[in-house]
Amino acid sequence: MNAPENFSPERAADTASAAALLEMADRLGLLTQFAYGQPVSARRLAQDSGLPEISIAKYLEAMSAAAIMTEVAGGTGTFQVVPDFADIIYEAGYLSWVLNANRPFIDHVAEFFADPREAGQRYPRDLRQVAVSSQWMGSYAFYPVALSTILGAAPAHAVDLGAGTARLLIDVLRELTDSTAVALDIDGGACEEAALAAKSAGVGGRLTVTERPIQSIATDPRPVEGADVIHAGFVFHDMMPDEEDVADAVLENCRRAIRPGGFMAITDAVPYATDPRERRFSAIVTYYHQHFMGRRLLNEEEWRRKLLSVGFSSVECVRHRFPTGRFFLARK
Repeated sequence: MNAPENFSPERAADTASAAALLEMADRLGLLTQFAYGQPVSARRLAQDSGLPEISIAKYLEAMSAAAIMTEVAGGTGTFQVVPDFADIIYEAGYLSWVLNANRPFIDHVAEFFADPREAGQRYPRDLRQVAVSSQWMGSYAFYPVALSTILGAAPAHAVDLGAGTARLLIDVLRELTDSTAVALDIDGGACEEAALAAKSAGVGGRLTVTERPIQSIATDPRPVEGADVIHAGFVFHDMMPDEEDVADAVLENCRRAIRPGGFMAITDAVPYATDPRERRFSAIVTYYHQHFMGRRLLNEEEWRRKLLSVGFSSVECVRHRFPTGRFFLARK
């Protein structure tokens, strides 16, 4: 059988290999030390992490051999990521999210078929892995639209609900040097990673990391008060359908909290997108969420109606590069 012209088994092999090496760095707490292009050495990483220097040296050798890192000129044992590192980690993110962030659905599929709710309680997803892999995908797939929109508004204060490792806010703060931000997430591991990444990027003093569920905004909106911009990425569907009234209360409190002239930006998935570019990834995203997690994904029109119903004056929808992702801009 002849392969299609655009088929590249080598690209698939590259992506799988990069995903494995990058997940190792993430699990060891090393990734934030070099992800922004900072030069690193085995000795320094060993000192910072408490890991054996020889093991880190061998890991850096593998990363260099894989053309993910390169040795700094002079052969001093210092390495930094290659110029196309952002492309590499972006592609690895899809593999990491589909196969590892959602590993319970694959390893225990028969139990999820029999009783999704009980299986979900018995085999929970690793929320930190979800956050990290989402960050990797988001670097190109949905952060650019959100980032450019937020930077265009130049908010003095921004909030991200379900911020994960806070990559979006860190990039905002690096550009807007007088701004402050709040990153809110339910997962303690992701919050710790966000604080470390912010410090590494030099914006730790302007980012407040808050470990709280998004649902808490329905009764205590203090984390969103005074925001010029509130962003929420792939989090509201977690409240659908069981907590839809809570989701509505969160949205309403966000609208009230936003300062005049501000807006709320929501990134979320729509179900079973039919565009050929989107349909395959959209299928697994929708299937995971609807049948294994018991979530209800809203389509574009349902999102418009919901945002208008809580008092926003207008809603604009933009498609992300991320297959099945949509960006809803709701103005106060």
